[in-house]
Amino acid sequence: MQEVPSTVDAALLERLRGWAHELGFSQIAVADVDLSSAEPGLQAWLDAGHHGRMHYMAAHGLKRARPAELVPGTLRVITARMDYLPQGTEPGWQAVEWAGLATPEQAQISLYARGRDYHKVLRQRLQRLAERLQQEVGPRGYRVFTDSAPVLEVELATRSGLGWRGKHTLNIHRDAGSMFFLGELFIDLDLPLTEVVSAHCGECRACIDVCPTAAITAPYRVDARRCISYLTIEHDGVIPLELRPMMGNRIYGCDDCQLACPWNKFAQAAVLADFDVRPGMAGAPIAALLAWDEAEFLRRTEGSAIRRIGFERWQRNLAVAAGNALRARDDVALRTALHAAGQGASAVVAEHVMWALSAPATSAALSSEPPSVGAVA
Repeated sequence: MQEVPSTVDAALLERLRGWAHELGFSQIAVADVDLSSAEPGLQAWLDAGHHGRMHYMAAHGLKRARPAELVPGTLRVITARMDYLPQGTEPGWQAVEWAGLATPEQAQISLYARGRDYHKVLRQRLQRLAERLQQEVGPRGYRVFTDSAPVLEVELATRSGLGWRGKHTLNIHRDAGSMFFLGELFIDLDLPLTEVVSAHCGECRACIDVCPTAAITAPYRVDARRCISYLTIEHDGVIPLELRPMMGNRIYGCDDCQLACPWNKFAQAAVLADFDVRPGMAGAPIAALLAWDEAEFLRRTEGSAIRRIGFERWQRNLAVAAGNALRARDDVALRTALHAAGQGASAVVAEHVMWALSAPATSAALSSEPPSVGAVA
């Protein structure tokens, strides 16, 4: 990266904000590259094994806290947030989500994953922002990130003033809650730093108390090995027996800590249609999703973040949700779908299907005619 002037006019930052808004970003800010004070906490988290089987977290180690090592020459990190609630989301959306979680036979997918893959959306738009900036100041060394490399995203967002770190470890904005994505633009441009904001969680511990698996072990500390988002997305093997009942009908991610956060009454709807809900991604019966074969799964999840977990984990997660639904209320359609999904399944899926089918059946349900099970329209 080339040498740069020691300071850049703050007016450039204002123009940068305008370009970012045109691209659909809700806010941008600027962080320094010195994150050394975050290193002890990161190392302690890794030493405790709280990263689970996310071996890449340990492989990169403290490089996550050293932006100038990750991208040599980096002087500043432009942080960005993009709201993701679907367009048209109305007040009371949390109640709708809680109702879905209380409907055992309905598959629950995290709000952020119901539309287009956010990695693609943010990365493309951050790239366009970098190109627009270069039109203004000339060629620069830069690199864009969106949950895609060893970057301490929440730490950078917090230090730049996008919001404060909540006790669930997510970033919270006073006027927008926490229902947003984060992205970063590492650049060799000495932009003025933006102001840090004060935290406003106070004594509230709603996110800690609501966590289904007690994964938030202390304020600002999450044990990923217990987190449903980790278990359904990152974890690639057998889900521990003791955690399965706690997962309920959550088949991809978990929103509970955000649903409980009082600041999310201010959450904003996305300005982009990319995050609107795709068919089958909200309110779909577990039995119907179990009926998908791999080709159907790939077709339905094209361009979606869900595709990254693959068909095996998709089926595994659905089997756990089905087992929990059967333990709440027996359902011949679910049992039929599970039997079908277990035919020719991998060892991992078969084990979870067997567990699901071990739920005791009621005589009334067994005497019913099994309904047909079809794919979601």
